[in-house]
Amino acid sequence: MINLYNTMTRQKEPFKPITPGVVNMYVCGPTVYNYIHIGNARSIIAFDTIRRYFEYRGYKVNFVSNFTDVDDHMINTAKQDHTTVPKLAAKYIAAFMKDSKVINVEPATVNPRATENIPEIINFIQVLLDKGYAYKSDGDVYYRTRMFKNYGKLSGQNIDQLEQGASEHVNDEETARKEDPIDFALWKKTKADEISWEAPWGKGRPGWHIECSVMSTKYLGDTIDIHGGGEDLEFPHHENEIAQSEAKTGKTFAHYWMHNGFITVGDENEKMSKSLGNFVTVHDIIQEMDPQILRLFMATTQYRRPIQYTRENLAEAGNNLTKLQNAFANLTYRYQGADEGEDPEITTRVNQLTDEFKQAMDDDFNVQNGIAVVYELAKELNVYSERDVVKRDSLDLLKTRFVQLVSIFGVKLEETKLEDETIKQLIVQRNQARENKNFQRSDEIRDQLKDQGIILEDTPQGTRWKRE
Repeated sequence: MINLYNTMTRQKEPFKPITPGVVNMYVCGPTVYNYIHIGNARSIIAFDTIRRYFEYRGYKVNFVSNFTDVDDHMINTAKQDHTTVPKLAAKYIAAFMKDSKVINVEPATVNPRATENIPEIINFIQVLLDKGYAYKSDGDVYYRTRMFKNYGKLSGQNIDQLEQGASEHVNDEETARKEDPIDFALWKKTKADEISWEAPWGKGRPGWHIECSVMSTKYLGDTIDIHGGGEDLEFPHHENEIAQSEAKTGKTFAHYWMHNGFITVGDENEKMSKSLGNFVTVHDIIQEMDPQILRLFMATTQYRRPIQYTRENLAEAGNNLTKLQNAFANLTYRYQGADEGEDPEITTRVNQLTDEFKQAMDDDFNVQNGIAVVYELAKELNVYSERDVVKRDSLDLLKTRFVQLVSIFGVKLEETKLEDETIKQLIVQRNQARENKNFQRSDEIRDQLKDQGIILEDTPQGTRWKRE
């Protein structure tokens, strides 16, 4: 059984879905006014890996992750770029989709946008007004925070000790419109030349927190299995989501709350910031390196732990990726001349390692222990590949299981195309030159292939090749 850490209870709990065999999961997505940075990628990759493991364990996962496509950031950036909020959103949503695909993130079941759910947001707010949980003030609508019992139960905040403005970024003018400084906005009155929508209480746009409550309940139901996001969202965003949703429905909003750890940059563990000059976007990273290195680097740190983003750590991830790819290539090469049948001890060992992998991952998605098992499996692939005699069924089992487990971390393994006749002919010529002790010609062919990105490896079973 999968056990996961529930932020609400501050302990690990057995996962018991509302519907057997189904996981309904909502993960807060980005505000689309820029390319996604490595902090965004941390959350995206962490929850994609969690989703993949649920699927590996046989669950059907309904995965909803939103786009915040209207807020102060969007409005200010659109003005600076001399464009409109919808055009800005369209640009960076397209970039998000492209970058996510490159780092092999599975598409969400639904990627709802705030601006596409305005009628639902208005209806949701109206219910809160009708119940007395919300009030109108000069075109704005605010949530009466103190009216919700147990506000702060997720983050452990004491409502009487909350500082003014802790629930949102506010100013004196906005504070004057509130009944209580800790109330937060559900609807913001439009300002001159700002994007807006008509509502019964006046033109404006949604507050930040309301959209996730609306879209989670719309697409997944009043109560969901898992709500996730970065630990910076625990308060106030997720706290406010709970207050809004449970006030409206009278039901528990989410059974499990999961939050991923922060990411720091450099050897000094600095927080990422444009002002510090260490702001790193996925868009830039994947121009410089194999995107699978970034994927493996982030996917193999347990989601609740912090990640230190350094060149050294990326280099280590690159070496580990190469080890996985080489083990797969070694095994694939041995299909040539393989005997029929199986080696029973291989079946036993593979099943043993698979059980160890599940045991690690069932413990709150402990990917660090999980990937350690995968590296052990990679060793088995290498050792078996060096045998004089190998069996096809055992090759199939090793290959299938290895690909299956590695894919949970979002890494793709591709077979080398051996049908390239030009390369094969050159290898034949090189082997003939070696037999004739014409080592100069043998070296020339090796160098010729190396210049074309082809690496030769002489093994007891013959010469094999791979691309750099």
